[in-house]
Amino acid sequence: MDISAVVEGINAKAAAAPPLGNTLKIDFGDEQVVYVDGTGDQNVVTTSDADADCVIIITTENFIKLVKGELNPMMAVMTGKVKIKGDMGVAMKLQSLVG
Repeated sequence: MDISAVVEGINAKAAAAPPLGNTLKIDFGDEQVVYVDGTGDQNVVTTSDADADCVIIITTENFIKLVKGELNPMMAVMTGKVKIKGDMGVAMKLQSLVG
């Protein structure tokens, strides 16, 4: 799965989800990011590398496992497979975009 497939998947869920009320960036490394701006009337998903209220750092491989339910989010954070910078409450809203 490449970054464009990840963006498409998140965009489909984000369109149906209520606005986050915040900005969220998922950083996959290698300058690959997904940016969700939920401050307007709807969530807007792009690959812009802008400042965000919360940044989630995860490998693409672990992100796919997370989406498929093969990786427990809490354990992933505790073992360092997922790193969160910024507002933890915004990170919790990610589930509405990928679940």
